[in-house]
Amino acid sequence: MHNYKELKIWQKAIELAEKVYQSTQGFPSDERFGLTSQLRRASVSVSSNIAEGAGRNTKGEFNQMLGIAYGSLCEIETQLIIAKRLELLNMEMFEVLTSEIDQLQKMIFNLKKSLK
Repeated sequence: MHNYKELKIWQKAIELAEKVYQSTQGFPSDERFGLTSQLRRASVSVSSNIAEGAGRNTKGEFNQMLGIAYGSLCEIETQLIIAKRLELLNMEMFEVLTSEIDQLQKMIFNLKKSLK
């Protein structure tokens, strides 16, 4: 249906995953199976779901996968709030990541609208 690698939204989702991986490198080792794992998995799922949806046969299926990607962004933001409150993440990185999440959420909303 779409070449996902050419989609700006997919490219930005890949960038978000990279930043999440980088920002969680400094988390304590006892968080390896907690917030670190959760944040990384959710961040990878955003671009993965966009790619999967782009490879589906119908606009409706793509729309559904975009909805899942949007949900993953909400999950990431929640986990970032927790990480910031636990002082695992500094305010500057929190603001960078949440700004990127906000941009991606708007892009998903607009892409979903265009698929109708």
